[in-house]
Amino acid sequence: MKNYIVITGASSGIGAAAAKAFAARGCDLVLIARRAELLNKVKNDLEAEFGIKAIVKTADLSRTDEVYRVYSELSELHIAAWINNAGFGDYSSVADQDLAKAERLIAVDVTALMILSSLYVCDYRNENVQLINISSAGGYMIVPNAVTYCAAKFFVSTFTEGLARELVESGCALKAKVLAPAATETNFGKTASNAEEYGYESHFARWHTSEEMAEFLLKLYDSDCVVGRVDRNTFQFELCEPVFPYAGN
Repeated sequence: MKNYIVITGASSGIGAAAAKAFAARGCDLVLIARRAELLNKVKNDLEAEFGIKAIVKTADLSRTDEVYRVYSELSELHIAAWINNAGFGDYSSVADQDLAKAERLIAVDVTALMILSSLYVCDYRNENVQLINISSAGGYMIVPNAVTYCAAKFFVSTFTEGLARELVESGCALKAKVLAPAATETNFGKTASNAEEYGYESHFARWHTSEEMAEFLLKLYDSDCVVGRVDRNTFQFELCEPVFPYAGN
Protein backbone atom coordinates (compact mmCIF):
# COMPACT_ATOMS: atom_id res chain seq x y z
CA MET A 1 0.00 0.00 0.00
CA LYS A 2 1.25 3.49 -0.87
CA ASN A 3 2.07 5.94 1.87
CA TYR A 4 0.68 9.47 1.64
CA ILE A 5 1.56 12.76 3.29
CA VAL A 6 -1.60 14.81 4.01
CA ILE A 7 -1.28 18.60 4.04
CA THR A 8 -4.19 20.91 4.83
CA GLY A 9 -4.13 24.47 3.55
CA ALA A 10 -2.06 23.18 0.63
CA SER A 11 -3.21 25.58 -2.09
CA SER A 12 -0.69 28.34 -1.30
CA GLY A 13 1.89 29.63 1.17
CA ILE A 14 3.58 27.26 3.60
CA GLY A 15 1.23 24.41 2.65
CA ALA A 16 2.09 24.56 -1.06
CA ALA A 17 5.81 24.95 -0.28
CA ALA A 18 5.67 21.97 2.08
CA ALA A 19 3.93 19.91 -0.61
CA LYS A 20 6.76 20.71 -3.03
CA ALA A 21 9.41 19.86 -0.43
CA PHE A 22 7.88 16.45 0.27
CA ALA A 23 7.28 15.82 -3.44
CA ALA A 24 10.98 16.48 -4.06
CA ARG A 25 11.62 13.53 -1.75
CA GLY A 26 9.34 11.35 -3.85
CA CYS A 27 6.41 11.38 -1.42
CA ASP A 28 2.85 10.93 -2.63
CA LEU A 29 0.48 13.57 -1.31
CA VAL A 30 -3.07 14.42 -0.34
CA LEU A 31 -3.68 18.15 -0.74
CA ILE A 32 -6.60 19.70 1.15
CA ALA A 33 -7.93 23.26 0.85
CA ARG A 34 -11.00 25.25 -0.20
CA ARG A 35 -9.81 26.54 -3.57
CA ALA A 36 -10.05 23.77 -6.14
CA GLU A 37 -8.41 25.69 -8.99
CA LEU A 38 -5.29 26.50 -6.97
CA LEU A 39 -5.14 22.99 -5.52
CA ASN A 40 -5.28 21.41 -8.95
CA LYS A 41 -2.49 23.68 -10.17
CA VAL A 42 -0.30 22.58 -7.25
CA LYS A 43 -1.18 18.95 -7.99
CA ASN A 44 -0.44 19.20 -11.70
CA ASP A 45 2.82 21.07 -11.20
CA LEU A 46 4.13 18.59 -8.62
CA GLU A 47 3.13 15.51 -10.59
CA ALA A 48 4.79 16.90 -13.73
CA GLU A 49 8.00 17.96 -11.97
CA PHE A 50 8.52 15.08 -9.55
CA GLY A 51 6.51 12.16 -10.94
CA ILE A 52 4.60 11.67 -7.69
CA LYS A 53 0.88 11.09 -7.19
CA ALA A 54 -1.13 13.89 -5.61
CA ILE A 55 -4.77 13.56 -4.59
CA VAL A 56 -6.85 16.73 -4.27
CA LYS A 57 -9.62 17.07 -1.69
CA THR A 58 -11.56 20.32 -1.46
CA ALA A 59 -13.09 21.14 1.91
CA ASP A 60 -14.12 24.19 3.91
CA LEU A 61 -12.52 23.39 7.26
CA SER A 62 -14.53 26.09 9.01
CA ARG A 63 -17.46 23.65 8.75
CA THR A 64 -17.31 20.69 11.12
CA ASP A 65 -19.27 18.44 8.77
CA GLU A 66 -16.69 19.11 6.05
CA VAL A 67 -13.86 18.25 8.46
CA TYR A 68 -15.33 14.84 9.24
CA ARG A 69 -16.21 14.24 5.58
CA VAL A 70 -12.76 14.91 4.20
CA TYR A 71 -11.13 12.68 6.82
CA SER A 72 -13.54 9.83 6.12
CA GLU A 73 -12.81 10.04 2.39
CA LEU A 74 -9.18 9.11 3.10
CA SER A 75 -9.98 5.91 4.99
CA GLU A 76 -8.69 3.68 2.18
CA LEU A 77 -5.28 5.36 2.15
CA HIS A 78 -2.31 4.80 4.44
CA ILE A 79 -1.24 8.17 5.83
CA ALA A 80 2.42 8.32 6.87
CA ALA A 81 2.16 11.90 8.10
CA TRP A 82 -0.68 14.34 8.68
CA ILE A 83 0.22 18.03 8.60
CA ASN A 84 -2.41 20.46 9.89
CA ASN A 85 -1.32 23.66 8.20
CA ALA A 86 -4.66 25.29 7.35
CA GLY A 87 -5.34 28.46 9.29
CA PHE A 88 -5.52 32.23 9.10
CA GLY A 89 -5.06 35.23 11.37
CA ASP A 90 -6.64 38.55 12.23
CA TYR A 91 -4.98 41.84 13.09
CA SER A 92 -7.42 43.69 15.34
CA SER A 93 -8.12 44.34 18.99
CA VAL A 94 -10.65 42.18 20.78
CA ALA A 95 -12.93 45.21 21.08
CA ASP A 96 -12.81 45.89 17.35
CA GLN A 97 -12.61 42.40 15.88
CA ASP A 98 -15.18 41.10 13.41
CA LEU A 99 -16.83 38.34 15.43
CA ALA A 100 -17.90 36.40 12.35
CA LYS A 101 -14.27 36.31 11.21
CA ALA A 102 -13.14 35.41 14.73
CA GLU A 103 -15.59 32.51 14.79
CA ARG A 104 -14.20 31.20 11.48
CA LEU A 105 -10.66 31.61 12.80
CA ILE A 106 -11.42 29.46 15.84
CA ALA A 107 -13.25 26.94 13.67
CA VAL A 108 -10.29 26.46 11.30
CA ASP A 109 -7.28 27.10 13.54
CA VAL A 110 -8.60 25.26 16.61
CA THR A 111 -11.66 23.06 16.05
CA ALA A 112 -10.72 21.53 12.70
CA LEU A 113 -7.13 20.93 13.85
CA MET A 114 -8.31 19.28 17.07
CA ILE A 115 -10.78 17.01 15.25
CA LEU A 116 -8.35 15.96 12.51
CA SER A 117 -5.56 15.38 15.05
CA SER A 118 -7.85 13.29 17.25
CA LEU A 119 -9.14 11.17 14.37
CA TYR A 120 -5.61 10.56 13.09
CA VAL A 121 -4.30 9.65 16.55
CA CYS A 122 -7.21 7.26 17.09
CA ASP A 123 -6.47 5.44 13.82
CA TYR A 124 -2.66 5.56 13.78
CA ARG A 125 -1.40 5.81 17.34
CA ASN A 126 0.33 2.43 17.19
CA GLU A 127 2.12 3.11 13.89
CA ASN A 128 5.44 4.80 13.21
CA VAL A 129 3.89 7.93 11.68
CA GLN A 130 3.83 11.65 12.44
CA LEU A 131 1.29 14.34 13.19
CA ILE A 132 2.65 17.86 12.71
CA ASN A 133 0.52 20.85 13.68
CA ILE A 134 1.44 24.34 12.51
CA SER A 135 1.29 26.88 15.31
CA SER A 136 3.06 30.24 15.38
CA ALA A 137 5.55 32.30 17.34
CA GLY A 138 2.26 33.81 18.51
CA GLY A 139 1.48 30.43 20.01
CA TYR A 140 4.26 30.99 22.54
CA MET A 141 4.04 34.78 22.96
CA ILE A 142 1.12 37.24 23.01
CA VAL A 143 1.42 39.66 20.10
CA PRO A 144 -0.34 43.06 20.27
CA ASN A 145 -3.37 43.44 18.02
CA ALA A 146 -3.60 39.67 17.52
CA VAL A 147 -4.89 38.36 20.85
CA THR A 148 -7.57 36.04 19.45
CA TYR A 149 -5.14 34.61 16.90
CA CYS A 150 -2.47 34.09 19.56
CA ALA A 151 -4.98 32.41 21.86
CA ALA A 152 -5.90 30.04 19.04
CA LYS A 153 -2.24 29.24 18.41
CA PHE A 154 -1.58 28.80 22.13
CA PHE A 155 -4.21 26.05 21.90
CA VAL A 156 -2.34 24.47 18.99
CA SER A 157 0.97 24.59 20.86
CA THR A 158 -0.30 23.29 24.20
CA PHE A 159 -2.59 20.70 22.60
CA THR A 160 0.22 19.29 20.48
CA GLU A 161 2.86 19.38 23.21
CA GLY A 162 0.44 17.72 25.62
CA LEU A 163 -0.52 15.13 23.01
CA ALA A 164 3.17 14.37 22.40
CA ARG A 165 3.65 13.69 26.10
CA GLU A 166 0.46 11.63 26.26
CA LEU A 167 1.58 9.45 23.35
CA VAL A 168 4.99 8.81 24.96
CA GLU A 169 3.44 7.93 28.31
CA SER A 170 1.02 5.54 26.58
CA GLY A 171 3.83 3.82 24.69
CA CYS A 172 2.41 4.82 21.31
CA ALA A 173 4.58 4.86 18.19
CA LEU A 174 2.94 7.93 16.64
CA LYS A 175 4.92 11.16 17.12
CA ALA A 176 3.15 14.52 17.57
CA LYS A 177 5.13 17.65 16.74
CA VAL A 178 4.49 21.39 16.48
CA LEU A 179 6.05 23.91 14.09
CA ALA A 180 5.95 27.55 15.17
CA PRO A 181 6.85 30.03 12.39
CA ALA A 182 7.37 33.74 12.94
CA ALA A 183 6.59 36.23 10.16
CA THR A 184 6.44 34.33 6.87
CA GLU A 185 5.69 35.94 3.51
CA THR A 186 2.37 34.41 2.42
CA ASN A 187 -1.19 35.63 1.97
CA PHE A 188 -1.46 35.63 5.77
CA GLY A 189 -0.87 39.40 6.01
CA LYS A 190 -3.58 40.24 3.49
CA THR A 191 -6.15 38.04 5.19
CA ALA A 192 -5.25 39.18 8.71
CA SER A 193 -5.40 42.83 7.67
CA ASN A 194 -8.41 42.55 5.34
CA ALA A 195 -6.21 44.22 2.71
CA GLU A 196 -5.80 43.82 -1.04
CA GLU A 197 -2.06 44.41 -0.72
CA TYR A 198 0.32 43.74 2.17
CA GLY A 199 4.04 44.47 1.99
CA TYR A 200 6.05 42.52 4.53
CA GLU A 201 8.92 44.98 4.20
CA SER A 202 6.64 47.69 5.59
CA HIS A 203 5.68 45.71 8.67
CA PHE A 204 8.64 43.51 9.59
CA ALA A 205 12.39 43.97 9.82
CA ARG A 206 12.84 40.26 9.06
CA TRP A 207 10.72 37.43 7.76
CA HIS A 208 11.04 34.01 6.15
CA THR A 209 9.78 32.77 2.81
CA SER A 210 7.36 29.87 2.52
CA GLU A 211 10.19 27.81 1.05
CA GLU A 212 12.41 28.47 4.06
CA MET A 213 9.58 27.47 6.37
CA ALA A 214 9.09 24.25 4.39
CA GLU A 215 12.79 23.50 4.96
CA PHE A 216 12.28 24.03 8.70
CA LEU A 217 9.27 21.70 8.56
CA LEU A 218 11.40 18.96 7.01
CA LYS A 219 14.07 19.46 9.67
CA LEU A 220 11.39 18.93 12.33
CA TYR A 221 10.00 15.93 10.44
CA ASP A 222 13.48 14.34 10.30
CA SER A 223 14.25 15.02 13.95
CA ASP A 224 13.27 13.37 17.22
CA CYS A 225 12.26 16.73 18.70
CA VAL A 226 8.70 17.76 19.52
CA VAL A 227 8.98 21.50 18.79
CA GLY A 228 10.47 23.40 15.89
CA ARG A 229 10.15 27.14 16.35
CA VAL A 230 11.50 30.41 15.06
CA ASP A 231 12.82 32.78 17.71
CA ARG A 232 10.83 35.99 17.17
CA ASN A 233 13.81 38.13 18.21
CA THR A 234 16.69 36.45 16.36
CA PHE A 235 14.66 34.75 13.62
CA GLN A 236 16.80 31.64 14.11
CA PHE A 237 15.10 28.25 13.81
CA GLU A 238 15.58 25.85 16.69
CA LEU A 239 14.52 22.31 17.48
CA CYS A 240 13.67 21.59 21.10
CA GLU A 241 11.64 19.55 23.53
CA PRO A 242 8.21 20.71 24.81
CA VAL A 243 8.23 24.24 26.17
CA PHE A 244 5.17 24.37 28.42
CA PRO A 245 5.33 23.04 32.00
CA TYR A 246 3.77 19.61 32.42
CA ALA A 247 2.15 18.32 35.60
CA GLY A 248 2.52 14.63 34.75
CA ASN A 249 4.45 12.12 36.83
